[in-house]
Amino acid sequence: MNKEISNTMKLMMCGLAIAINIVLGIVMAMIKFPVYLDTIGTIFIAIYFGPWYGAAVGGLTNFLTAILNGMTDMPFMLVNIAIGLVIGFIFRKARFTLVNVVIAGIAIGIIAPIIGTPIGIAVYGGLTGTISDVAVVWLKQSGASIFAASFLPKLANNLVDKIGSCLIIYLLIKSMPATLKPACMLQRKAKA
Repeated sequence: MNKEISNTMKLMMCGLAIAINIVLGIVMAMIKFPVYLDTIGTIFIAIYFGPWYGAAVGGLTNFLTAILNGMTDMPFMLVNIAIGLVIGFIFRKARFTLVNVVIAGIAIGIIAPIIGTPIGIAVYGGLTGTISDVAVVWLKQSGASIFAASFLPKLANNLVDKIGSCLIIYLLIKSMPATLKPACMLQRKAKA
């Protein structure tokens, strides 16, 4: 950004990002859609303010979701924190381009199920309550281990979800006026 954002404004933006994560997560869970969209706020804040803010938004999202929905959501905090850290660190170093956004989406689309699958197995027995559970059951009955049966559908879901979420944020940030764009984006353009 061309001007410094006050700490109060940062807190307000983080709070809004947490609310967006929670609302989209609840809506997607209610309609049993196999895409989550519950990390859009985390991704935005991580790009905008860096990895530590992204991790805080991710962690607080799951903390508040656990209070609202039950403590079974609490362990998934690790996934959302990792997403904030990975995206934040990527865009500290990489230019904010469409290719880099897709690469970042692929990275977190792989990292999320690597962290989340063991948690999902421990908490829910590997099932998520979405249509992708059909694939989990089929893979398990085909002889796959519970980890493989749970991981493969989650990998597919997460790749679509995280790449899609990153693209939504890319389009949002690209459409912002230059005075509102993240400082890292403007600095990268100046260096190029």
